Amino acid sequence: MASLKELKDRIGSVKSTQKITKAKQMVAAAKLRRAQSAAEAARPYQERLAAVMASLASKVSGDSAPKLLAGTGSDKRNLLVVVNTDKGLCGGLNSNIVKAAKAKAEELLAAGKDVEFYLVGKKGRAPIKREYADRIGQHFDTSTVKTPGFEEADAIAAELIEMYDAGKYDIAHLIYPTFKSALVQDPTVNQLIPVPSPDVADDSDAVVEYEPGEEEILEELLPRYVKTQLFGALLEREASEQGASMTAMDNATRNAGDLIKDLNIEYNRRRQAAITTELIEIIAGAEAL
Repeated sequence: MASLKELKDRIGSVKSTQKITKAKQMVAAAKLRRAQSAAEAARPYQERLAAVMASLASKVSGDSAPKLLAGTGSDKRNLLVVVNTDKGLCGGLNSNIVKAAKAKAEELLAAGKDVEFYLVGKKGRAPIKREYADRIGQHFDTSTVKTPGFEEADAIAAELIEMYDAGKYDIAHLIYPTFKSALVQDPTVNQLIPVPSPDVADDSDAVVEYEPGEEEILEELLPRYVKTQLFGALLEREASEQGASMTAMDNATRNAGDLIKDLNIEYNRRRQAAITTELIEIIAGAEAL
């Protein structure tokens, strides 16, 4: 049974922890506003670029299609590009991304495909390495920059395209969190390379002429499309991380408050029992005299 001093020390310790979690919650809330605005601002550009891609892809087919659009003709070797955070204390965000990556890997392996992982961010490495140590290829470290941006997306895209041109894989899948709200961040799995032909092209009646030509424009636009998708994934990751962190720290602060309340009740009960015991002893001693 804990003594009064031990209970008092524990109450002080929990109060200190509560101050830390409250501070982290406020920092995450401030960062969330900026990260959410950046993620939402990038979505219209991605959607418009996809529409342009659909229009161009519908005019290019066969041998004239670039390799990034046409593919290698095989779907045997699959690369899973998993985007995790670099920091913890963000609830189940990273575990949900890893779970989605493992589910995709199991689906591909069950279909007789080869699977390799390309990891972005630090927090997803350990859980994936435990089960797929021999399938982890390269990784990209984003922990050296405060806020990963287009420069990091450009570097990742360049490395992935170089690996694709070298014949190291046939299909790359991008797995990342999509920010919905501070409470919801859904893992998303999209095909990244070869660039999937959008199902619906621009249905407008406008006649668009491209110069110098659809093939030449696609050669330039396809790598930019890959970079844009990766950039969007990094922005979604940042917003998801701050939202999940704010929610986790809020829950931790509330739990600390409940624990402090319970410990105070226990402390007062023990203190009252000790006082009562001392009074009984004093009265008994006085009667004995």
